[in-house]
Amino acid sequence: MRHLYLMRHAKAKQPRGDMTDHQRPLRKRGKRQAAAMAPVLRRWQALEGKTYVSTAARTRETFDEIAAQLPDRTLANPVHFDEALYTFDVEALLAWLTALPDGAERVLVIGHNPALIEFACWLNDEVPPSLPTASVLHFTLPDTPWSSMNQGCAELVGHLSPEEASYALFKRRAPKPPAHKDDTASRIHAMLEHQYRMIRALEPGVIAGVDPEFLHQYRVNLRRSRAVGESLRSVVKVPGLKKQLKWLKHCARATSDLRDLDVFVEDLSNTSPPLSPGTREGLKQWLQGCQREHHQALCQQLSTSEYVEQLQGWQRFIVSDEVVKALSKFTPKRSKAVLDERIARHDEDLAALALDAPDTTLHELRKGLKRIRYLADLMPETPKPFVSELKHRQRLLGDFQDLCTRQVWLDAFCASADNDTRQKQECSQWRAALEKPKRNLRKDVLALAPLAEVQT
Repeated sequence: MRHLYLMRHAKAKQPRGDMTDHQRPLRKRGKRQAAAMAPVLRRWQALEGKTYVSTAARTRETFDEIAAQLPDRTLANPVHFDEALYTFDVEALLAWLTALPDGAERVLVIGHNPALIEFACWLNDEVPPSLPTASVLHFTLPDTPWSSMNQGCAELVGHLSPEEASYALFKRRAPKPPAHKDDTASRIHAMLEHQYRMIRALEPGVIAGVDPEFLHQYRVNLRRSRAVGESLRSVVKVPGLKKQLKWLKHCARATSDLRDLDVFVEDLSNTSPPLSPGTREGLKQWLQGCQREHHQALCQQLSTSEYVEQLQGWQRFIVSDEVVKALSKFTPKRSKAVLDERIARHDEDLAALALDAPDTTLHELRKGLKRIRYLADLMPETPKPFVSELKHRQRLLGDFQDLCTRQVWLDAFCASADNDTRQKQECSQWRAALEKPKRNLRKDVLALAPLAEVQT
């Protein structure tokens, strides 16, 4: 089986003065686009075969930005710059490709539209209708000579744009947050609609799985939607809301393990845990295997018709007459009464907390604190120092939960029959050592003053 990767150059500047089209350099955004696609090309093994690049300045610079992101700054094979690829004609591109040597099993072409997209459509009529700058298409072809390529002979196995590979690039085109509204009902309504749009816009990046920030933001918007709905439900009655919130909770839970794995793998790469290099690498590879399994399961869920129908049902629900009517009753007086009740319950739980309390007790304290925070965020009159204190407490309890989660995955690694005995022993020792920072965080939580005092 042969692999063909078609990549359009990144965003380039428009020609000025006597600059020719061939001389057009990349814009700053184009350089960021190209750099963002380097992890995609590595994951797809596109850089392990033959790389052919048009001689235009913008295609050369696209390749340079990709190469600069490689860990060892080297390629498996030298790159070839070919003047014949500086073409916009599909027939010329086809003639060039059919002349490739039969020994080339993986070929990456960095070239130009419309030749690339027209050729892609010739290979497979199910390709996307456009090929944005720095986007890549991955095809597999039969293991026959390149000269025998015929129309419709390829299978499209992947396609990605920079905005799906990099959250930083996605933000530029992300749905804009609603303008601040003085009316509470209008503000909540706009917030729910914005979160729905964000969830849908983030889905391609979640499925691509290149930048974990997509999953994090997807999860945040799901949980915020649910939190806003729960806050609304705690103040006024909304028929049908309980069922909708249950589904949002299910969707958010489906992301939990994958998000925890993303954080753990990133921390392993950025810190120096008390592990030997071999054990660290063994643990990392095992965690990455778990990542792939959980990501595949999440992608399967997002591709089901049930998921799409449920999410569209949530959109219809938040614009329904029932929700609009309920929001009209969401008064500051009612909200304040519920907030005070939650604060009092939090202070009771905090006062009853002991240094040897089970981990789950602190997790429940964190959940209650989040409900306070979300409700407080819906009330513009909430004092800023109070919100800052809520954030501080969330960070403390969040750090505690992260340590507990790390212990859970270390336990799972040690319980796996496939892992090395010495590596298991080292991980078990690290797991035990995490009890000390957990205990320090417990002491910090126990030293917190009652929230009611901070509120006043």
